[in-house]
Amino acid sequence: MVASISARKSVAAAVSYFKHLAQDEYYTGKGETDAEADGDWDGRGAERLALEGLVSKADFEAALNGHDPKTGARLTRIGKAHAPGWDMTFSAPKSVSVMWALSPPAERTVIEAAHRHAVHAATTHLEDHQAFTRRGKGGAIREPVAGLTIARFHHHTSRDLDPQLHTHAFIFNLAPRPDGSWGSLVSRELYKAQKEAGAVYREHLANGLEREGHAVERHGTSFRLAAIPRDIERAFSKRRQAIESAANTYGYSTAKGMELAALRTRQVKRPRERTALFQAWQAEARTLGFDLAGARQQQAQIGAPTRLGPTPGREARARSPARSLPSVQQMLRAIAHASRTSSSMQGVRISLRQKPDERDIEHER
Repeated sequence: MVASISARKSVAAAVSYFKHLAQDEYYTGKGETDAEADGDWDGRGAERLALEGLVSKADFEAALNGHDPKTGARLTRIGKAHAPGWDMTFSAPKSVSVMWALSPPAERTVIEAAHRHAVHAATTHLEDHQAFTRRGKGGAIREPVAGLTIARFHHHTSRDLDPQLHTHAFIFNLAPRPDGSWGSLVSRELYKAQKEAGAVYREHLANGLEREGHAVERHGTSFRLAAIPRDIERAFSKRRQAIESAANTYGYSTAKGMELAALRTRQVKRPRERTALFQAWQAEARTLGFDLAGARQQQAQIGAPTRLGPTPGREARARSPARSLPSVQQMLRAIAHASRTSSSMQGVRISLRQKPDERDIEHER
């Protein structure tokens, strides 16, 4: 699922969630000039409150409580029966995350910028078409908002330390009306717009990456990058594989069952230094026999296919028996050992099972 939405049911829960979003990225960013920022503000509601740049805990908590973070004035009341906000998460297709992880730094910056622009386009669509506030006795009168107040947190990895670009757009239950007053949001409309917002996000991301020279395969409202084979996507989707394995073990087949499988397999986050993660991902790609530069050159020569399907020449590998793929943690230990002993990672042989009909493997938090 590219866009998901969940409510924070109390101010205390939302404050705790802020700490998770702002401080608990799965890598530390040590030694990097582009280390993870705490978060940034977005939406016309944030503009009206003069909120811009990084998100501070004080401003976040004030908005949760219905106060103007700059003046302290009460804008609306957040009662016990009302959620203080909702987390709408936008997750890039797995092929995009893998392309980002294996690309040079300058190209990674371009891919991240396309992702963030697509998230902004999706939340702006919500602002313009799917966000409503209430007024009057019992909230009987419903009207469009003049903007949304959003804090965005950009993350880059899954819990299993695979590359996974995703952004948490926290939408506050605090919105300006056209007449300048403020009110709470109609949450039902946000939930109903979840799939629509995801489609807008994917459309803008695909178009943005295509403009930057990436070959894009489209299927309905979904897409993938043609240069990343499906078996490589699968190899960098260990979180998804763990969820599927748990679902098979416990007989889960419904959406609720998959949520339970995700909870059963959820690991404690293990922050890692960013440079070491990129080294581990690149070593994993080499182990799999995948060369990104060569794949992109080949796609440039033949042009991007318009239909999704098995990558030519890979059917034999797709039918080969699966073996265990080394985890990123194992790769990190191997890199650390190699740096101490000047040895290489030769001798590792990996065979993967491909699922030709599987499309994007994503949202692996």
